[in-house]
Amino acid sequence: MEYVVSADGTRIAYERSGQGSPLILIGGALCDRTATRPLAQALERDFTVVSYDRRGRGDSGDTAPYAVAREVEDLAALVTALGGTAAAYGHSSGAGLLVEAAASGLPLSSVVLHEPPYGPDDVEAQRESDAGAAIVEGFIAEGRGLEAVTAFLQLTGLPEDAAKEWAATPGLAELAPTLRYDFAVMDSSPGGTVPFGRLAQITQPALAVCGSVSPPFMLDAARLVAKALPHSQYVELDGQHHVVPPEVLAPVLRDFLSRR
Repeated sequence: MEYVVSADGTRIAYERSGQGSPLILIGGALCDRTATRPLAQALERDFTVVSYDRRGRGDSGDTAPYAVAREVEDLAALVTALGGTAAAYGHSSGAGLLVEAAASGLPLSSVVLHEPPYGPDDVEAQRESDAGAAIVEGFIAEGRGLEAVTAFLQLTGLPEDAAKEWAATPGLAELAPTLRYDFAVMDSSPGGTVPFGRLAQITQPALAVCGSVSPPFMLDAARLVAKALPHSQYVELDGQHHVVPPEVLAPVLRDFLSRR
């Protein structure tokens, strides 16, 4: 394990493996670097792959107050440590963070956006999403991490029993406070909808990825993201859900990134 120090003094922990051009993997909600490690292992024969703990997770620090810009600075510190430029892959809210980083001018060679969970431009859907987030944040404020994670997983569409079982995974409840960070990332655009203005600022080659049997709103968002990016490709993975096995995902990333 290695560390970089972000602009506000926060230590960010990361793992580096493989050889080749650098590639940073950005996990989504309730994920630390162990979540992206299997994908890193599937790619390390072709790339120098970095899996890292976003602030507040794993072995990384968490300097208050939180701001999405601080997470962009964390990525900037990693890019600097890797020689000044890197490709990046983001999954779920990690893809939302990658949008903010790339649009801010971070020196990324190419970006892969895997199902950023932007919501539909629908007032009722946004109201329901906001109400669900308020419940999660209420549990966090009360220090009820297990309930917060359970409520969040139900927001993603999991049935209550499955959500409770997953939330009981060792270490997951401790990550509950960082759900507020994911909400902030995805609310960078009004109502958490597709940020067309920010996407238009991304000049790097980009790939938008989605599973064909993911929730319909994620399919819609991925297609809109691909259309809004100035230099993009779109890949729909047949029969895949929101979480894709490394053996399926790695060849798609390798093909796109090796041609950059």
